Amino acid sequence: MFTGIVEETGRVAAFARGAEAWLLEVAGCVVVADVAIGDSVAVNGCCLTVTRREDGRLWFDVLEETRRLTNFSALAPGATVNLERALAAGGRLGGHFVSGHIDGTGVIEMFEPRGKDHYLRVSGPAGGGRLLVTKGSVAVNGVSLTVAEVAGDSFAVWLIPHTLAATNLGARRTGDLVNLEFDLLAKHVEKLLVSRAG
Repeated sequence: MFTGIVEETGRVAAFARGAEAWLLEVAGCVVVADVAIGDSVAVNGCCLTVTRREDGRLWFDVLEETRRLTNFSALAPGATVNLERALAAGGRLGGHFVSGHIDGTGVIEMFEPRGKDHYLRVSGPAGGGRLLVTKGSVAVNGVSLTVAEVAGDSFAVWLIPHTLAATNLGARRTGDLVNLEFDLLAKHVEKLLVSRAG
C-alpha cells in the first residue's frame, strides 16, 4: 500500500527483455538506500518487487502484461520515474490509499501554466470517468492528486510548483501517456452496486 506522495524521481538505467521477464534497472538515492530484496516500490505508481539492489540501483522484473497496460512501454534509458516505498505501519498518510495496481493509461490532453500553478487535463481509459468525482482522488504516475473537473472520461487536476519539482509530472507534455489508478473506494462501491443490480 502506498500514499501517492512521491519520495524521489529515479532514472531508468536499463529496460530490456530478459529470459523470463522484462528487466527494469533504476538508479536513485532515497528509496534505494532503504529497501531490501522483496520489498515493494511504486514506480510511476506501479507496484513492483525489488529483485536486486546494489550501487545506488534497484532491479525489478516486469511482466509483459504490466508493460502492456502501463506507460512502461515508453520507458527508455534516461527516463525519469516517480519512486515511493510502501507505507510503513504508523507512517503519515499525506495523500490517499494507493494500491499500486494501475487501472490503465491516460493521455495528456492539455498541460499549461495558469498563474503560478499548472492545469493538467487527462483523457482516461473508456469508462474510467464513472470512477471519478470532483474533489475526489486519483493517482497520476503514482502522484496523489485531487480531481478538479470531470467531463466524460477526461478529468483535470491542478499542480502546485512543489509537485512539478518533486515528481516527473513537470516534464510531461501533451500527448504523453501517464499511469492512472482510480480511488479504491470508488471501485469497491461500483462493484457492490453492480452486484446488487444483477
